[in-house]
Amino acid sequence: MTMRPGQLEGQGVPISFLAEALSRQLSRIVVDNTGLAEIYDFTLKWTPDERPSQMFKNAGAGNEDAANASPSGVSGPSVFTAIQEQLGLKLRSEKAPVDVLVIDHVEKPSEN
Repeated sequence: MTMRPGQLEGQGVPISFLAEALSRQLSRIVVDNTGLAEIYDFTLKWTPDERPSQMFKNAGAGNEDAANASPSGVSGPSVFTAIQEQLGLKLRSEKAPVDVLVIDHVEKPSEN
């Protein structure tokens, strides 16, 4: 799998790898709910947003124009549009519980 800003390429990988790669690229949790168990080859290209959190603003709230908007002066599909048009998949923004690790105290190890 090859990852660059605005591009993901995979050969012989499961869709769960795509979800993990998108999570890293977008700084958001992406969960594979496709149920697809096979392995796939794909190339996904989109116009990266300068602020990944803005891509998810209003996504899934019926405001497709806001979710698909590109940064000013840059042409090309958003990641939402690219995934739907190039891979036939759809990203949805949802609220769900997530596991969180909280570290409330740290100390240097003692000398033995």
